[in-house]
Amino acid sequence: MDKDIYHIKKSLNINGKESHYFSLVELQKQGHHISKMPFSIRILLENALRNYDDFAVTKENIETLLHWKPEGSDKDIPFKPARVLMQDFTGVPAVVDIAALRAEVARKGKNPDSINPLIPVDLVIDHSVQVDYFGTDYAYQRNIDEEYKRNQERYQFLKWAQNSFDNFTVVPPGMGICHQINLEYLSKGVIERNGEIFPDSLVGTDSHTPMVNGIGVVAWGVGGIEAEAAILGQPLYFIMPEVIGLKLTGKLPLGSTATDLVLTIANLLRKRGVVGKFVEVFGPGLDYLSVPDRATIGNMSPEFGSTITYFPIDDKTLEYMRLSNRSEAQINLVETYCKANMLWRENESEITYTDVVELDVSSIVPTVAGPKRPQDKILLKDFKNKFIDLLDDSFDRKYISQKDREIEKSITRFDNEGGDLPVPEPKSKPQKPETETKEKDGLKTVWITRGQEKFMLSDGAVAIAAITSCTNTSNPFVMVGAGLVAKKAREHGLDVKPWVKTSLAPGSKVVTDYLEKADLMKDFEALRFHLAGYGCTSCIGNSGPLPQQISKAIDEHNLVVTSVLSGNRNFEARIHPQVKMNFLMSPMLVVAYAIAGRVDIDLINEPISYDINQEPVYLKDIWPSDDEINAVLSQVLSPLDFKKNYDEIFEGNEIWRHLEIPKGKLYDWDKSSTYIKEIPFFKGISDEPEPLQNIENAKALLVLGDSITTDHISPAGAFNEKSAAGKYLLSKGVAKADFNSYGSRRGNDEVMVRGTFANVRIKNKLAEQEGGFTKYLPTGEEMTVFEASEKYRESNTPLVVLVGKEYGSGSSRDWAAKGTFLLGVKAVLAESYERIHRSNLVGLGVLPLEYKNGETADSLGIVGTESFTISGISENLKPLKEVVVTATNKEGKQIQFNAIARLDSAIEIEYYRNGGILQYVLRQFLKA
Repeated sequence: MDKDIYHIKKSLNINGKESHYFSLVELQKQGHHISKMPFSIRILLENALRNYDDFAVTKENIETLLHWKPEGSDKDIPFKPARVLMQDFTGVPAVVDIAALRAEVARKGKNPDSINPLIPVDLVIDHSVQVDYFGTDYAYQRNIDEEYKRNQERYQFLKWAQNSFDNFTVVPPGMGICHQINLEYLSKGVIERNGEIFPDSLVGTDSHTPMVNGIGVVAWGVGGIEAEAAILGQPLYFIMPEVIGLKLTGKLPLGSTATDLVLTIANLLRKRGVVGKFVEVFGPGLDYLSVPDRATIGNMSPEFGSTITYFPIDDKTLEYMRLSNRSEAQINLVETYCKANMLWRENESEITYTDVVELDVSSIVPTVAGPKRPQDKILLKDFKNKFIDLLDDSFDRKYISQKDREIEKSITRFDNEGGDLPVPEPKSKPQKPETETKEKDGLKTVWITRGQEKFMLSDGAVAIAAITSCTNTSNPFVMVGAGLVAKKAREHGLDVKPWVKTSLAPGSKVVTDYLEKADLMKDFEALRFHLAGYGCTSCIGNSGPLPQQISKAIDEHNLVVTSVLSGNRNFEARIHPQVKMNFLMSPMLVVAYAIAGRVDIDLINEPISYDINQEPVYLKDIWPSDDEINAVLSQVLSPLDFKKNYDEIFEGNEIWRHLEIPKGKLYDWDKSSTYIKEIPFFKGISDEPEPLQNIENAKALLVLGDSITTDHISPAGAFNEKSAAGKYLLSKGVAKADFNSYGSRRGNDEVMVRGTFANVRIKNKLAEQEGGFTKYLPTGEEMTVFEASEKYRESNTPLVVLVGKEYGSGSSRDWAAKGTFLLGVKAVLAESYERIHRSNLVGLGVLPLEYKNGETADSLGIVGTESFTISGISENLKPLKEVVVTATNKEGKQIQFNAIARLDSAIEIEYYRNGGILQYVLRQFLKA
């Protein structure tokens, strides 16, 4: 078959090699208005042209793209990424699924070796390191040792996959964060493969994959299920997007950072509404943004809801590629191809966008965001007052000023001269921690004795200060800036407060190399920001335990403590279950607030602390100028650092190199394992799917409000022995000390289904208790969500979940959908969805329904105790069909309304009909 149906295939001789490409210039000559298309749409069009096969990618798909309109379209388009990126939390279950597919293929007498990734897959182990140790020289090595102890079986499984699967590489633990490694090393910009040249593109099993939009790569986060389908050659389908143009003018003023810019953009675009849309950045302000600055913005696309935030390739892109040690041949390939094929940033004024949002970058001022959503922007100058309001509104505590509390200026003191606390007598054994509580008008203050040290912990205290996440650690400007803040603080004799758990967890080893060369690591370490690991750490919830005395005081006295972190996520209970308020900010401000020790302080006008002579020191005294930062950067940034670290990226440490792994193409499942278990989805799969059926007499498992994130749904973080997952592990002989985290056990569906909807902050309207509880409606008994689902399963009762707006925002967590399915949920009824989770539900065979015309459960009079029948599924199911929902209460009264079945394309209906996307792929493979 002739793939070149428009006769536009051309050749280019680059670096002495002749290769073919599909020419957008030729399409322009044929009368198509390519120059008016956003660059991101041009890349989707090239992708469809190159992958045309008149089956998975049709001429109608191409025509849809050729006639892209600013208002978008309800027609679906295909996308076949050039590669896939995974991290270990989402990667392990994906590899489990592929290994399970192999097992079922073998059971059916087929060749299991035929199940292999068809495109390159890079898995980076970056989500498992936890900050158990901090503030010491040995913290990094101890944390790595603990990581291997906890995760050896998982790592053996991944190393087996690397040896067993084609097109599959694993970056071992301790090397960096997947998105920063993707930016600094894996991304090519343009790819030459099998005699063809085309734009680099990917999907990743983590929602922050758009970070590489900053280097000109179209990429976004998907659920593990979609990624697995792409790996197995299945196109990803989605509705033709609108493209919002973000026009930047001006340049960042002195004292403001890329972090301040991205937090402003997150607030701006969340208000505009860009969920499910593309954002493309243009304008003269782009000329002043480096690739790390652009990547900081791209990284947080999920926080403002867009699928991507694309930055076209230009001179700044090539400058970064050269700095990060891409070869001159690769840089020449990128420049030549992009300029030849209308993918080079130029002629921006010709492009038509759906809408344009303008931002004057010179107006950016220091900014933080929180306490529980990344888009909740707070100007630094307003932070103190905003915290006071939040404390009053959310926790019903009247704020008392620092002066009224009559606390010493230095906060920390060694009370060896008497005072309001007794002097502890010297003892040979360590003293037990003691606390004394004071409360006035609701605000709680706790004095803690730790050995000879006494200090105050109060509402608003900073319990965790973490320089973490690829979002900011990929940006040398803010990292060197943070080092200089530490340096100047040290010169003023300042220190972080004793109750602050500090950590430094860069996204790659390049960061510590340039910090060492700049002689700034000693300054970080003087403030106890010792290297804790190369991984996501606090940003993914691996903050580790708080010091015993701090933890005990928080629990016993119900303190509202805070975290400050340079990450991208601050959802409830994500950073640490004991920390109720979490604020995002630049690494520079993280250091500053660690020194202040609390957030109820006006850093613009009040002293950040006092020196040994009780002289006040202000933020301005320790804040470096842009010239100071740039002077350091010019001396320490070198392509040689990138070369040194990425030449050995796949080697790993001695433990990794000596890991013993199973042999063979089929994984030898250990039935006693509590980490790796064959998923039950594919065992005994029928040749054909069962006919679609309506959902009859379903019960609500949960009734939830707005902004329920995948962090509320998906199992994440630590869990205790009283939880359903904890009880399961205890029954398997696992000691509480060896529970590890939910993330580490994502390869075991028995653990994960018990942790679904078990977040300690989730508020189910059917239950009295906060957390993962519900009411078993037939008896009215309150129990865990898992226990109720098992009771419903015994009576063959289908389940539904009722939710509000923005359901499923957050990370691209496949277990949020997998767990929902395994609990017996057949449909979710929401006011609106975030893109990834809706798609993931379809990929697991769960029907996402959406209220019509602004209707809600409240407006319809639905409380969730009714029985639900959903009709219109079994016959003539088509994209976005309206189905009929009938809710019947105990008295027999019925409420009937129409809802939209959010199966957005014909292929999604096929996925739903087959019970999931992988079941569809498996059946297609078995037929072939």
